Amino acid sequence: MHIGKSFLPTIACKNTPHSVTRELMKLICNSKASRLAIPILGFALVLILSLASPTTSCTEQEKSSLLQFVAELSDHGGLTSSWKNDTDCCKWEGVACSSNRTVTDVSLAARGLQGHISPSLGNLTGLLRLNLSNNMLSGGLPEELVYSNSIIVLDVSFNQLNGGLQELQSSTLRPLQVLNISSNFFTGRFPSTTWEVMKSLVALNASNNSFTGQIPTMYCVSAPSFALLDLSYNQFSGNVPPGLRNCSMLTSLSAGSNNLSGNLPDELFNLILLEHLSFPNNQLEGSLSGISKLKNLVTLDLGGNNLNGNVPDSIGELKRLEELHLDHNNISGELPSTLSNCTNLMIIDLKSNSFCGELSNVNFSNLPNLKILDLLRNNFNGPIPESIYSCSNLTALRLSSNMLHGQLSESIGNLKSLTFLSLVNSSISNITGALQILGSCRNLTTLFIGHNFFNEAMPEDDTIDGFENLQVLALNHCSLSGNIPFWLSKLRNLEVLLLYGNQLTGSVPDWINSLNFLFHVNLSNNSLIGEIPTALVDMPMLKADKIASKAFELPVYKSQSRQFRMPISFSTTLNLGMNNFSGVIPEEIGQLKALLSLFLGYNKLTGPIPQSICNLTNLEALDLSSNHLTGAIPTALNNLHFLSKFNISNNDLEGPIPTTGQLSTFPSSSFDGNPKLCGPMLAHHCDLAEAIFSAKHKGDKVEKVIFAIAFGCTSGERGRGTGPDAQLWQPSAAAVTAARGAVSPRIAAPPPRVASGAEGDETAPGWAWK
Repeated sequence: MHIGKSFLPTIACKNTPHSVTRELMKLICNSKASRLAIPILGFALVLILSLASPTTSCTEQEKSSLLQFVAELSDHGGLTSSWKNDTDCCKWEGVACSSNRTVTDVSLAARGLQGHISPSLGNLTGLLRLNLSNNMLSGGLPEELVYSNSIIVLDVSFNQLNGGLQELQSSTLRPLQVLNISSNFFTGRFPSTTWEVMKSLVALNASNNSFTGQIPTMYCVSAPSFALLDLSYNQFSGNVPPGLRNCSMLTSLSAGSNNLSGNLPDELFNLILLEHLSFPNNQLEGSLSGISKLKNLVTLDLGGNNLNGNVPDSIGELKRLEELHLDHNNISGELPSTLSNCTNLMIIDLKSNSFCGELSNVNFSNLPNLKILDLLRNNFNGPIPESIYSCSNLTALRLSSNMLHGQLSESIGNLKSLTFLSLVNSSISNITGALQILGSCRNLTTLFIGHNFFNEAMPEDDTIDGFENLQVLALNHCSLSGNIPFWLSKLRNLEVLLLYGNQLTGSVPDWINSLNFLFHVNLSNNSLIGEIPTALVDMPMLKADKIASKAFELPVYKSQSRQFRMPISFSTTLNLGMNNFSGVIPEEIGQLKALLSLFLGYNKLTGPIPQSICNLTNLEALDLSSNHLTGAIPTALNNLHFLSKFNISNNDLEGPIPTTGQLSTFPSSSFDGNPKLCGPMLAHHCDLAEAIFSAKHKGDKVEKVIFAIAFGCTSGERGRGTGPDAQLWQPSAAAVTAARGAVSPRIAAPPPRVASGAEGDETAPGWAWK
């Protein structure tokens, strides 16, 4: 979710002091509606207002008002270096004046200002434009500014302002044209009658606050030139008001991520100038039957609602449409062939609906500008249509979790711009042919093709080439046989490797540590053998912090509520669970200082828990369950302050479990199956001899039991499985890292193994990489 994306292109204005006009063009740009990048035609009034050349002085009254403003700040961002009482305020940084010695502009965006906004700015009787955006200002917004008799553009977005906006008790007209109060902490009911006196209002952006109540419509009646309204990311409720029909000049309407319900009113479809309609993530119902009336639409975003019915054939009349977002609804039926008539389409996002039929109904070759096609989780059937491969500008293609079938066409090599491809659970066969074809997509960075190619053999080393830019490779749950192939060693930019849920045999090859950027390795649920190789515990990116990478073209879904925007959102992980590894856990494992998740459960490992694991101070999840480990739990595991998930069940460990400290809060399922362990949470309670034995060995640094786990946060996936599918409960690096330092109660132990739903399983509800 992004906020602050520009609604307007940057417009260069010559001969403008301090480039104030260019700043003004960004005043309405701070909407949190991340999918919109909108050129708004309704701001002609703002553009007409040019700035006069600065004069050489200002009035004492204005200088005093400005100095009062700075004096009331707790951090003035260095303004006092130029804002001095003995100098001309028309020459102060961020200030511009007219020829008649009047301050007309104060532009102090992104200056690090802190404190409250002084009402003294309201004494600047000639002030036309005030920009205090992107600071850390707090407190209320002075009424003297909102209801000023001179200000036409007011931008206080991206601050920490709070409180409510009071209704104006006056009939005097106010000149305000652009009001941007987005991305603050304003609360309460949004003013309704205030707008009666703002007949010049053109744009209102109040997104990303906490306003409540129903959406007001008075500005539609009072302001004949009103063109832009953004109320996204608030707490507005009720129906979309029919009164919006009176906003006849409206070109952009956004109210996503609120609590709106009911049908879209028919009156809304009479706003024939509307170019951008955005109501995602509400509870709106009904169909799209009237949408074709909005023939000027460029962006239509109604994702995340409860819309039903079909996409009407008349959608082909929206000739200007560039973005179509109808994801996460209950829309059904076939895609109309008339969608091919929307030849300007750049984004089609229809994921998580109930669409059916063959994709060949749409002639994608008529959509030369298409960049993103996301049809995840529908009921489309048949082969992938050849016409898709004619979309030469396509950068992201996701067709996962449909009922498609067949083999990949060589024509996919025509998609020279393709960087993201997800075809998980699509009944695709012939893995060797598929990888040979995809190797020609030289710009591919993300490839999810798991849950296909069932029971085929992993391709031999000399048959696969290309993929030099690949960063994420998911070939999970394919039941592939053979060894880990050497051709993977050529993927020098690989960061995430998901090969779990196959039938791979042999050992982990030594070349694994030559992949210098690899930080997330999941080889679980295979039949790999041998000792844990030294090469695995010598991997560069498991020792150091990850390197920032570019964002995915599409968000990668772990579940419907969890999505990753870039590769580094994956946790630094080594998962070797559910294999046949033997021998001891190597002491060198303590070198992997960046490791967040370590899963070695369900193998044949022997010996003690190595003391060096205590060096992994960033560790958040540790599973050593169902092995043949012996001895005591190292006391130094107390140093793993971020550990939130822990399982040592079904081993041969011994000694008492401490009755105090964090370890005592773990339930018995974390320790079950160790007959020689004792403690109050187990059936085997400790006797006096065992307690004395433990205390004695503590002094010899052969600590048996004392083990406290202090941790920063949990991943939010309460109760996800341990047991054989250790990968089921890998925490989200983004969620855990964000809350580090806040001590909170440890989550409950995960339940036993679930037969399906492993990490990356596209068919498993709630647990899928897509």
